Amino acid sequence: MTLTFYKYQGTGNDFVIIDNRDLHFPKRDTKLVAFLCDRRFGIGADGLILLENDPELDFKMVYYNADGNPSTMCGNGGRCLVAFAKFLGIIDKKTSFNAVDGLHTAVIKDGLVSLQMTDVSEVKVKPNSFFLDTGSPHHVQLVSDLKDFEVVKEGAKLRYGIYGASGSNINFVEQQTENTFAVRTYERGVENETLSCGTGVTAVAIAMHSSGKTTQSEITINTAGGELKVDFENRGGYENVNLTGPAELVFKGEIEC
Repeated sequence: MTLTFYKYQGTGNDFVIIDNRDLHFPKRDTKLVAFLCDRRFGIGADGLILLENDPELDFKMVYYNADGNPSTMCGNGGRCLVAFAKFLGIIDKKTSFNAVDGLHTAVIKDGLVSLQMTDVSEVKVKPNSFFLDTGSPHHVQLVSDLKDFEVVKEGAKLRYGIYGASGSNINFVEQQTENTFAVRTYERGVENETLSCGTGVTAVAIAMHSSGKTTQSEITINTAGGELKVDFENRGGYENVNLTGPAELVFKGEIEC
């Protein structure tokens, strides 16, 4: 089988994207997905995304982790898929699409994609950390000297030790200014640090606001792969949450499977 694919990245979070509107991709083949995401034997990516038709909205997003398993929402992946939909001519500047966590809207302009994320009604306060779901589960923990922090070692320890088999993404955060934070994320399913994580960045912004570390409703998050912004409305819960940043086509190719 010859597959045509597109490689996209959003602040270094990279994805194999396939136009599956004709449903040709074998969606249950987890080994194939893992192979395509493998950085030595396949294409290489943090995840794989299928763009499919939706009966009511512009398109549907189907997301897989790099280990081949279907997963929860991916914010940077969603932004990249919006850019891909525009590339295909499915949308223009605005869109509404379906994902595993429901309806999302987005706006794309000048290479920046602003994606509306799910509302967050609860931020759980844990000893020295926070836990919340922004479409995917996230542990958020403030640390010092983030640059030299052992993200993979400590992230794996928390991912398995606290959250069990289902796991959680683990975010380590350092405050830089009143409304600017740096974050490094250990992602479940990738089982490694990624250069950026959209739902993680969203979780960090909300957790930092909820804890009083910032009073701003627009927060800048610096990841290893670049800058993202999160804005929201706080009405007892967090609504109209938007994740904004670049999403770029890297290359198009074909691969024999």
